[in-house]
Amino acid sequence: MSAVQRLVKGSKVVLLAMALFCVGCDQASKRIAAETLKGSETLSYLGDVFRLTYAENSGAFLGLGGTWPEPVRWLIFTGAALAVVAASAGWVVAQLRRPNHDALAVWAMVLIAAGGMGNLVDRVLREGRVIDFMNLGLGQVRTGIFNVADVQIMVGLGLLLIGRRQPPQQVEAPRNQAAG
Repeated sequence: MSAVQRLVKGSKVVLLAMALFCVGCDQASKRIAAETLKGSETLSYLGDVFRLTYAENSGAFLGLGGTWPEPVRWLIFTGAALAVVAASAGWVVAQLRRPNHDALAVWAMVLIAAGGMGNLVDRVLREGRVIDFMNLGLGQVRTGIFNVADVQIMVGLGLLLIGRRQPPQQVEAPRNQAAG
């Protein structure tokens, strides 16, 4: 097993530390965004490819559902975030009990759970809103405004897709050697 494979396999402590680190980075970045960007002009970098602008999103992706009644938004978005975090964490724990678990998928789900937890913390502490502050694009073609937790979720989903594209490992059967 290579050093990279051993690192990816990881231990439960490393996985938990990574999840906590991800949630901490997300929350710290949102705090900094709230303290420095709220009420200020949009900041533009790299020829306007990367923008920093403060937004509070009461909906989901691209504000979907942001105008729904507050109890419905809370139930759907906070409940959905809680369900994703619980399901992801439960799946990770179940996989870690298997001796030949898919390490890449486990790491991917840790990222998805951590990103979901980061946004769940926002929804609970900020009355159903999530702080978003980053935007990418070229000219008029731009992403929605997103945050570090969203990046963690997307990287996790990307890792799952990469893992699904790789062919399964073939175990070679012992060869019969004929006596000559």
